Amino acid sequence: MSLLLKNAAVFAPAPLGVKDVFVVGDRIVAVDDALSVSLPGLETLDARGLTLTPGLIDQHIHVTGGGGEGGPASRTPELVLSELVECGTTTVVGVSGTDSVTRPIEGLLAKVRALAAEGVSTWMYTSNYAVPPTLLTGSIRKDLFCVPEVLGVKIAMGDHRCSFPTIDELMRIVSDIRVGGMIAGKIGFLHIHLGNLPGAFDQLAEVVRRGIPVRHLRPTHCARDKALFAEAIAFAKSGGVIDVTSGGSCFDTPAKAIRAALEDGVEPERITMSTDGHGSIPRFDAQGVMVGLGIGGVSSNLREFRSLLDLGLKPEQALPFLTSNVAKHLGLPGKGVIAAGADADLCLFDSRFDLRYVIAKGRMLMRGGTVEVKGTFEE
Repeated sequence: MSLLLKNAAVFAPAPLGVKDVFVVGDRIVAVDDALSVSLPGLETLDARGLTLTPGLIDQHIHVTGGGGEGGPASRTPELVLSELVECGTTTVVGVSGTDSVTRPIEGLLAKVRALAAEGVSTWMYTSNYAVPPTLLTGSIRKDLFCVPEVLGVKIAMGDHRCSFPTIDELMRIVSDIRVGGMIAGKIGFLHIHLGNLPGAFDQLAEVVRRGIPVRHLRPTHCARDKALFAEAIAFAKSGGVIDVTSGGSCFDTPAKAIRAALEDGVEPERITMSTDGHGSIPRFDAQGVMVGLGIGGVSSNLREFRSLLDLGLKPEQALPFLTSNVAKHLGLPGKGVIAAGADADLCLFDSRFDLRYVIAKGRMLMRGGTVEVKGTFEE
């Protein structure tokens, strides 16, 4: 397959001006002015008046569904491919949540591989909320080495549903992640679901003080409440990376949380955003009884990107939180950028930043605003 995009306003995410972009297979071959290409089967698309960006990356999404806090009927459904296409998400990192009984980690691996076969790029975190972690091979190091999709381990901290790990337990987990990453040629991360209870960032600071590099610690849901957000700001200023959930925050919009972090002096490259899509959104009363349940959408990254633009950020300032920052900090070369040799994951927007075309692995998944490629069992 080969594709030539002509006359697009390119944000790579840095602004490159109006360029042509040539794609062969799943790679970008050239980005330049007025490219002239002749190949059998070449498709040419005139993108004049459209804005070309990297495909969006969602590094925290419940592809197998989440929930279960209210019994079997409260288990949220699995993700389907068209949901990703509709919001321009071309790369995902799948996660598990509270339910480690009916949502086995093997099922997460199977779903991640299914989505990859259907057309997007996929990775995952092994385990869920639990300590000791729920693993595929029985070993953190082996999960990282033997399973290409595994980037690290997920646990929960500061949440009434977590296992309340001790410092020594955290040290052993992160040490295994670090060594497993070395052996596998990956960075290796402890991906941390943060709840509202205090103390999580104190424990993370102690892990770093004892000698674990901060780059192995990746907290998410960092804008869940104001007190937690203040601790997250300090963590980012000390060299950490913080992830803001675009599905909701303690601010009017998650975009405003990002703006607040920037105004407080956090370096932009230390901020990422993810949806928590298809996770459940339980509501508990003062006694800890669940009184309501919702489901997280997968389009909130795109929504909050537009919100950042409404707040006055330029596209090249807003895009990295969803593209290049994520790829860089996850160690995914070729993702999140538009450049020769990069993966051909691309979005084309109109002047209102409505999505018009989505290309993943060089394949057109959306054309003219209509989803062309759906999942295996979608009608």
